[in-house]
Amino acid sequence: QVKLVESGGGLVQAGGSLRLSCTFYGGAFSSYDMGWFRQGSGKEREFVAAISVSGLPAPAADSVKGRFTVSRDNTKNAVSLEVLRLEPEDTATYYCAAHESFGMPGRTASDYTYWGQGARVTVSS
Repeated sequence: QVKLVESGGGLVQAGGSLRLSCTFYGGAFSSYDMGWFRQGSGKEREFVAAISVSGLPAPAADSVKGRFTVSRDNTKNAVSLEVLRLEPEDTATYYCAAHESFGMPGRTASDYTYWGQGARVTVSS
C-alpha cells in the first residue's frame, strides 16, 4: 500500500521561502507521477505543481508560476516543492499526491490515487 509523508511546513514571513518534501513508501516510486496541491481555509483544493516519472515538470498553476519549483529524486523516493517569495495568499495545507503514470502528470485532484496527510504552511504579513 502506497503511503506519502510530507514534511517541511511551518510559519514563514511574507517574502520568505521554504522547501516541502514528500517521501513515498510502499510501491515503485519511479512508476508514479507526483503532484502538489494546496487547500486554504474555506477553499477548495487546488493544483499547484506536478512532475512526471522522468522528472519533467508540468506547467505550474498561474498563481505560483515562477515562485514554486517541483523536483524529484527517484533514488530517494522523494519529491520536493521549493517555494520562494511567499505571500499571505499562499497560506494553506499542502498535499503531495501520486498516481501511476499514464503519460503526463495530472492537474486535477481526481487524477490522483494516493495522498499525504498534508503539511501546513502559514505566511505572515
